[in-house]
Amino acid sequence: MTSPRPISNNSQPDNSHIIAPYVTAWSEEMFTQAKIVRRPSGGIAYADEKLTDRDNNGILWPRTPHRPGIGRPEFGAVHPLRQRRAMRRLLCQVCAGPADQTPDGTLWLLQDHREDWPNWPENMAVTEPPVCRDCVTLSTRLCPALRKGSAVIRARRFPIVGVYGVLHTQDPTPTPVGTVTLSFDNSAVRWLRAGGLARELHDCAILTPDDLHR
Repeated sequence: MTSPRPISNNSQPDNSHIIAPYVTAWSEEMFTQAKIVRRPSGGIAYADEKLTDRDNNGILWPRTPHRPGIGRPEFGAVHPLRQRRAMRRLLCQVCAGPADQTPDGTLWLLQDHREDWPNWPENMAVTEPPVCRDCVTLSTRLCPALRKGSAVIRARRFPIVGVYGVLHTQDPTPTPVGTVTLSFDNSAVRWLRAGGLARELHDCAILTPDDLHR
């Protein structure tokens, strides 16, 4: 994993033209329908599966067109492959530039659930990619969920630990049962069609506005 490095605000791309975050799906990017079947060895597969349908961990992914900017942004819907790219490369989920990284950690913008448990968000799995400093305000404006309350986090450690997506029944004809987040070593991951990667946040600090603009 790339070690944290300071990134100057001057290196960030101009975000004034952005009308939807990089990871947001657009109306012309609907999933290509593919029949899901049970594999003889267990788990799900596409009936006409191709090598590119799975990642290096053997996880099945949707067949999703890449047409950002075509149609209308579907706020609340995430494009699986752009989310995966942003998570792997630590790109800002809004502008796709480098996420803000300093010796104190990498920047995340999350829905504020600090009242849910002590030490939130320590050890929490997140499916949101990080952000750059310049896009924090823009992200809050563009994302309906963040308008209800958000928190800016720095995390020093954030390993990729699993995937989230649609879990299917372990039947001869698998059917979807709901969306879950699973670790790579969970045997049920064979029955999941992924929608994105999950990282786990450690050594976290919740920032104030003054912290963010220092």
